[in-house]
Amino acid sequence: MGQVLIRNLDDEVIAAYKAAATRHGRSLEAELREALATMQPRARLAGGDLIALSESLRVGTPAKAATIDSTSLIREDRDAR
Repeated sequence: MGQVLIRNLDDEVIAAYKAAATRHGRSLEAELREALATMQPRARLAGGDLIALSESLRVGTPAKAATIDSTSLIREDRDAR
């Protein structure tokens, strides 16, 4: 496994991660490892792969879906919260 050294972090950032580590019952290093793993950059799809994904979503969507007015569904969901 690799190692990374990050210089010049703001003291407030370090303090926030230390506090989070304490809340989660783990070390600062473990907290930072979790944060980096959770927020790792996602791979972007290449042009052809993106087109294929879009096409598969389009094919899997019923034609009548375009005629559904979602306003009442959104309101119902918001009111349920």
